[in-house]
Amino acid sequence: QEGFLVTFKVYSLENFAITGLKYPEFEGFLVQEIELPQEKQLTLENYNGRNYQSAVMRQVILYPQRSGKITISSGKFDAVVKVRMQQAGGGSIFDSFFDSYRDVSKVLTTSPVTIDVKPLPSGKPASFSGAVGTFSMTADISSNNVKTDEAVTIKVKITGNGNVKLVKNPEVVFPNDFDVYDPKVEMDIKTTTAGVSGSKTIEYMAIPRYAGDFEIPAIAFSYFDIGSYKTIKSEPYKLHVEQGKGGSGSSPVVSNFSNKESVKYLGKDIRYLKTKGFSFIEGGDGIFFGSFMYYLCYIVPAILFIVFFFIYRKQVKENADIALVRTKKANKMAVRRLKNAGKLMKENKKEEFYDEVLRALWGYLSDKLSIPQSDLTKDNVETELAKYGVDESLTNEFMDILNTCEFARYAPSQASD
Repeated sequence: QEGFLVTFKVYSLENFAITGLKYPEFEGFLVQEIELPQEKQLTLENYNGRNYQSAVMRQVILYPQRSGKITISSGKFDAVVKVRMQQAGGGSIFDSFFDSYRDVSKVLTTSPVTIDVKPLPSGKPASFSGAVGTFSMTADISSNNVKTDEAVTIKVKITGNGNVKLVKNPEVVFPNDFDVYDPKVEMDIKTTTAGVSGSKTIEYMAIPRYAGDFEIPAIAFSYFDIGSYKTIKSEPYKLHVEQGKGGSGSSPVVSNFSNKESVKYLGKDIRYLKTKGFSFIEGGDGIFFGSFMYYLCYIVPAILFIVFFFIYRKQVKENADIALVRTKKANKMAVRRLKNAGKLMKENKKEEFYDEVLRALWGYLSDKLSIPQSDLTKDNVETELAKYGVDESLTNEFMDILNTCEFARYAPSQASD
């Protein structure tokens, strides 16, 4: 995950024009483009003791995605060079004036380059998700005192130099009685020959359902820098939630019909109030005490109460098992995100499309395996899938899809090819 600069530059002793380009595939790397002017500028440069005209064709920052030896394949450039044709004989001082030029086609190739990528050392912190570079983190909460059904927002900002664009969202653990929503992410990235720098701002939102005092644990973010892992932590947040309007704390509405004089004897309307005596017997003018309907009115509510009681206990038990709830909702969440990705694709929003697909893939794995996304990396996901008995070919296919999406997301020029 440590980036390095790759520059494609052409040197020539004569005037030249590039007519065709075929860059390497960069297989095994994520690519971050450095913006260059469309009109290439020729500069005079001394190379190996001779002066050449040179032009920078392309510059990229490459992030290796696996350890070991990775080879950057050859690139090919088709060029036309103007070669001077000298006049025969003479030796006059005017010969150079009458010289002519002809176009000569050249095919230029770059040599393959093999990069030896060292694996990250062992002892990764639990909050490490692949960040390599130099980083800092700030975290702020919108308020420590809210009411039920009011949103609580925690804003986390990660700033630094390194693979900022690949940094995963730190995990924020809200209490179980909070409705938690997908975080909102904003990126401010600058790519230069010195590397990638910038910030990633993540806004987490949750809504408390019940009043009480709660605590949100400290937010941790770990990264690798200069041979060691480093961890940054925020302070834990204490949250006091009061009962809002419309909740269980609202005063009940009580009807008041205490004025006896407001009741009149009509005696003529249908179902008028009878003032004569009546008996608790079935039939006649008596009520239905002792009848089938009488007992049914007791039995049905009792049965319904028992049924709803067991349903309620089952839901409480399932909700207590967060892993089970996440596993059950994994398919639904993934399908919802993929549908949203389909809409983004129709709107030709390529970066947002690949972002949504990646969220669906990582989120599905996290929910199904009951592992926080911060603990899932490409280094351990294959091992975790193997533990669950997932077929190796299916695992490889999943990893190919994941790599393709990440490659297309962070290397738009390559994806379009």
